[in-house]
Amino acid sequence: MAKTMREPAVATSGVLRQPTLATMGLGGVLDIFRRGRLPVETGALVDQVFGPAGERGALVISGASGIVGAGKAMQLGARLQPYDIRIAALDFPGAPDGIARQYGGLVGAFGPKGAAAIMQNIVRLSYDGTSLPSELKRMNPRFLLEAIPEILDVKRAHYELFRREFPGIEIRSVTSGFPSKELGVGIAHPAFPHEINKVWEIVEETPSPVTQLFWSLGLIPIEVSDDWSFVLDVLFCGVTHAGLQYHRASNMPLWKVDKYIRKLVGPNPFRAHDAIGAAGANFLTWSCLHHLGERYGDLFRPTALLEERCRTGQTWYPPNHFRPLVDWKMTEADEAEFRAWILGPLFQMTSLMLHEKRGHLSHLNAIGELCAQFRQGILAQMRALGPDAVIATVEAYHRVHPQAAGSAWHPEAFAAMQTPEWRQLYVNAEHDGEAGVVTINRESLSGAVIEELDRAFDWLKAEGVSRVILTGDFHLATQMVGADTSDFYPALSDAEQGRRLSAAWSRTARRLEEDFEVSVGFVNGKRCLGGMLELLAHCHYLVSVGDAGLGFPEVTLPVVPGMEGCHWPFRKSAPEHWPRLLTMLLGGSAVKAKDSVGWLTDYAGPLDDALRTAWAIARGGDHGVKRRLVQSKALTNVPTDVAGLSDHPEPATAAARAAIMECVQRACGAPLAEALDVQATISGAFMASKTCRGGAVGMEYAKTMEV
Repeated sequence: MAKTMREPAVATSGVLRQPTLATMGLGGVLDIFRRGRLPVETGALVDQVFGPAGERGALVISGASGIVGAGKAMQLGARLQPYDIRIAALDFPGAPDGIARQYGGLVGAFGPKGAAAIMQNIVRLSYDGTSLPSELKRMNPRFLLEAIPEILDVKRAHYELFRREFPGIEIRSVTSGFPSKELGVGIAHPAFPHEINKVWEIVEETPSPVTQLFWSLGLIPIEVSDDWSFVLDVLFCGVTHAGLQYHRASNMPLWKVDKYIRKLVGPNPFRAHDAIGAAGANFLTWSCLHHLGERYGDLFRPTALLEERCRTGQTWYPPNHFRPLVDWKMTEADEAEFRAWILGPLFQMTSLMLHEKRGHLSHLNAIGELCAQFRQGILAQMRALGPDAVIATVEAYHRVHPQAAGSAWHPEAFAAMQTPEWRQLYVNAEHDGEAGVVTINRESLSGAVIEELDRAFDWLKAEGVSRVILTGDFHLATQMVGADTSDFYPALSDAEQGRRLSAAWSRTARRLEEDFEVSVGFVNGKRCLGGMLELLAHCHYLVSVGDAGLGFPEVTLPVVPGMEGCHWPFRKSAPEHWPRLLTMLLGGSAVKAKDSVGWLTDYAGPLDDALRTAWAIARGGDHGVKRRLVQSKALTNVPTDVAGLSDHPEPATAAARAAIMECVQRACGAPLAEALDVQATISGAFMASKTCRGGAVGMEYAKTMEV
């Protein structure tokens, strides 16, 4: 079942780069607005995969007591429960009860009654590995999700057993490393943690109803090519391998290697292995690197220490392990060598994935962030450095580890960094000649997203498009959670850095008001918070699904909203609504979009109605939604307090409220032309304050960067 990545046609007049939805056969986001509905319907896909109502077949999860199988039984069981899909949780009789361990999380998410309803559809069955229980036949299995151990011959025999008993059954493997062409079935490889992470790497010949059903259920299937270890495990096992190589070369303790890797790129690979379960995770990492090494050479060859931990299952952080009371820091030369040991192999491995065309570039980048916990995707990191610096980093790695130089090195893969595919990793744009859609596929706003938004706006204007919708991408970003606070780190010690960041992001947001004839912000996910809400609120109209949560949680971090949230929403609403806005800013709690119409949003309703309304506004059709204009003059009589907040907040909260109130008063009290600088100055000053440094952002910075 070898797979080549496709580039299906998208029915639009212009695209900046291919929408990621198109890789699943779902068209582009512009098509969703033109149709006024999503490209597929969940009920119809359930019928295709499991049979019609009254004749539904079952989902079988084999290896259901393991960490992967149990997690996916919970995740899929919750989503399929409304459609009365029974789940056969199949495993050996003596297997540990992984499903019971997941039940507490299920109760926490759905409550006792909801969790019980989900569990009623999960039937636990035992088998001996060579024959299937008779009860299974009565459940009419239609889809097998295989999560048994990573032993190729055992997996193949398992599929043959099911195909003999149930000809035509759909089969997907959750394998971490074996390609589809080796297994003979499609791949649906889930990211850890399995019960909550919604990302699945998908390998199949053509987009299937199974993959489209996953998407319609709110999961994030990502199509990748049929190569060993796919994308996630090349990155995750790769960064683990890089850390082990540096440990071997320097004798630095593994806990300290972890800290420096976290500072450099984001994850703690060794602690992550222990969190997953060292016995299983060590084997999976060894298996992936072993097979990659057999195919590609010494770049991936497992170290002796990993070989040992694979055999013993020993944790990387032993219980009550001792860390020295007197620590030491690296010199600049040490850190440069460390960067070569860690980034060099990661960049080289990425060159291989680019050479093999393992996926849409936005997919490769997003998998690192969503699954491997990179602060910034690997392609975005390389793009920021530029091709010459990337190649120099790999060459520095080859000088300390020359064995890697002879295999899997493709520097020519970086020659295309100026193409839209590289330049627009987070933001895309499409248009039909009259109206355009700009989509963000990252849940948190960052400087890189802002730069890409500017390029997307420039492209639409050059294409002659003056009417635009700004929204999420309906794929990789299922919500908008605010600003990426790691972008704030430089401002914690330099107020001017914070002022510049706030001003630059706000100027980009203002383009939605100033550069387009009509702009519509569209909230399609379950929440839109902080900087993302400030961004979308700059549109002439804000349209949302009714149940989305909208909020300004900055006071809880604490920071002062930096993208004009302290004055822009006030300028677009009547004075009687100002106390509501103050309550949101000073209290940090969210409101439902359907309860904010007329003072924060302009329309909120069911998804299809909201889509049609946004499209009618963007195209100049009959929509009946009144535009709320931005008041350019200074506002007067803005309230200086608000009822209903706690009278004795924590000192940090009190300081944040005071700073936010000062920003509201001064920014609202200034003309629009001056308000941006007023808000940026106050926001930047507060980020450099002791209060902010002692809050969530400052503590995360200290834990991550002060090594």
